[in-house]
Amino acid sequence: MKNESGIPGLPSRVEQKALETSGQKLWYPPHEKIGVVVVDHFPDLGNLAALRFIEWVLANPGGVIALPTGKTPEHFIRSVNGFLKTWKEKKTQQTLEAYGIESSRKPDLKSLTFVQIDEFYPIDPDHHNSFYYYVNRFYIQGFGLNLQKALLINCQQIGLPQGQTLPEVWPDGRVDLSLRFRQPSNAMERSQKSVLEKIDQWCSDYEEKIRSLGGIGFFLGGIGPDGHIAFNVT
Repeated sequence: MKNESGIPGLPSRVEQKALETSGQKLWYPPHEKIGVVVVDHFPDLGNLAALRFIEWVLANPGGVIALPTGKTPEHFIRSVNGFLKTWKEKKTQQTLEAYGIESSRKPDLKSLTFVQIDEFYPIDPDHHNSFYYYVNRFYIQGFGLNLQKALLINCQQIGLPQGQTLPEVWPDGRVDLSLRFRQPSNAMERSQKSVLEKIDQWCSDYEEKIRSLGGIGFFLGGIGPDGHIAFNVT
């Protein structure tokens, strides 16, 4: 059965246009098992992802999104901001029309619920390399998302006894995960084991919150220089 794009497995008009421009097929069976849209370079990828994001937001106001951090989304972020800033300008309107995007109304990003999908623990949330810092700078502030509707991962607020800080619990910044399964050997390890148990419960509760939202509607995963996708390293 074909979907609205007319291409099996490709419901997006933006992706359909990009596929037509590439001059390639969505996949080449039997060797390929998943559809792929090919672009020439990184800036084009960011631009295409931005158009697909805008297309999705317009069709799903109030939806749940998860966006990546790091270097992968730089062109995506730049393109989204560029389209929104110049929405009514002729060039932007022509681009939106070319990709089949309804341009009479701008997407309402404040209506969205943002879900932070990962974090380095136990990094200080104010550290410039923390995902929490990145998300707040580029998505909450940069895209103008609603902070009150965001699910964020602030390591300083997870599992710590009242009045304690991350360096006090993890003096060398290293987390011994074996404490999940063994008995602690001293007072420091007893404290760390208790924190780990609370973190595990927090993570379970976090995933349940995502389920209660109906899951993530738009997920954009990053691709690392070593080929990992969305922080999954094999």
